[in-house]
Amino acid sequence: MTLDEIKAIVRTVPDFPKPGILFRDVTTLVGNGPGFAAAVELMAERARAVGAEAIAGIEARGFIFGAAIASRLGLGFVSVRKPGKLPVPVLAIDYALEYGTDTLEVDPEAVAEGQHVVLVDDLLATGGTALAAVELLRRAGARVDHALFAIDLFELGGGERLKRAGVAADGLLAFEGH
Repeated sequence: MTLDEIKAIVRTVPDFPKPGILFRDVTTLVGNGPGFAAAVELMAERARAVGAEAIAGIEARGFIFGAAIASRLGLGFVSVRKPGKLPVPVLAIDYALEYGTDTLEVDPEAVAEGQHVVLVDDLLATGGTALAAVELLRRAGARVDHALFAIDLFELGGGERLKRAGVAADGLLAFEGH
């Protein structure tokens, strides 16, 4: 399956969550067996090419892609969670959202010191969540210099923000707009 064929599976929902936004709905891709398999395979090839030793995914849809990629490569999966979901002492980071703040957490024993972890999420917009996850994984001892996304909304600048933090952002599918 070509990238254009995979991209055609992603549904665009206008005016969600507010007027003027074109929401790129990855659930249609996840729900399409051949499309999802092709996307995971292509992303796994990219993670393999950069020498991933583990895959980290951001809750929630990053879990879908990240766990599938980790399984495909025979690697461990590291969960970057929302607060209060892990049953052990955690490392946590607060980060800014458009309106307010949010928190991410990780089990500090989930990665080995210096382990090369590739971060995965479904969508890259402004990069705020991804940057917080990178910092959190680095605090846990991981080496994080690559991030993979099913969709990159490149006009929103997340890739550039990650680059400035020493992380190469790789979007499988690029979409214009918000």
